[in-house]
Amino acid sequence: MAAFEQALQQLESIVEELERPSIPLDRALVLFEQGIEHLRVATEDLGRAEQSVKVLVARAGGVLTVQEFDA
Repeated sequence: MAAFEQALQQLESIVEELERPSIPLDRALVLFEQGIEHLRVATEDLGRAEQSVKVLVARAGGVLTVQEFDA
């Protein structure tokens, strides 16, 4: 999960910088590209975590149901 947490922190930092009104377009484009890569890493880690949870629930003999999660 370290990759997920690191990607999330980087995304937060990028969003903060992108919200500055005086950011040059070239810098914004670089940050956007970096943000897409961090998002990809975080999404992949979440997918792996979801699969792990499904396996654990199935092994426990529980009935697997999908529910919305409110963070």
